[in-house]
Amino acid sequence: MSDGRRADSARRRERVLKALDSAVKTGGDLTVSGLARAARVDRTFLYRHRDLLERVHVAASTPVEEGRVAAVSRISLQTDLANALERNKRLAARVRQLEKRLSTELGERVWEASGLGASADIDQLQRRINVLEQELADKQGELEERTEELDAARAANRELTRALNHAPQDSR
Repeated sequence: MSDGRRADSARRRERVLKALDSAVKTGGDLTVSGLARAARVDRTFLYRHRDLLERVHVAASTPVEEGRVAAVSRISLQTDLANALERNKRLAARVRQLEKRLSTELGERVWEASGLGASADIDQLQRRINVLEQELADKQGELEERTEELDAARAANRELTRALNHAPQDSR
């Protein structure tokens, strides 16, 4: 009878090791529950065999190898794409603003060089307007950046809440 128990334990160990190797190669679930489910053993089996448990923890903490893609959800990819598109819009608006500013500056220099420049008061006011426009653009950029960070944090919170609410209850 004890030989039968040892043989059964050895078969379960082999199933756990195969499931662990498969999960590492495919980027599968590297948690105790996930491996126990894949190997068709009880979680307590892994906790009773410290060497197997240690292998699970080492595999879970090992960084993703080059050439192997980590699992990425469709929602996270869509979020990244939306953020990239928004950033692209902001950068395009910033380029237009800088081009307009450069054009204005070059135009003023040519105007002054021709000797037909405006009075000093108007020049001073125009420079002040340019400085204020730049400050406004900087503040808008900071606001948009903080808004993005807030949106990303909210999305992460939603995902975590969703994951916690939809996590299967472990049967003991």
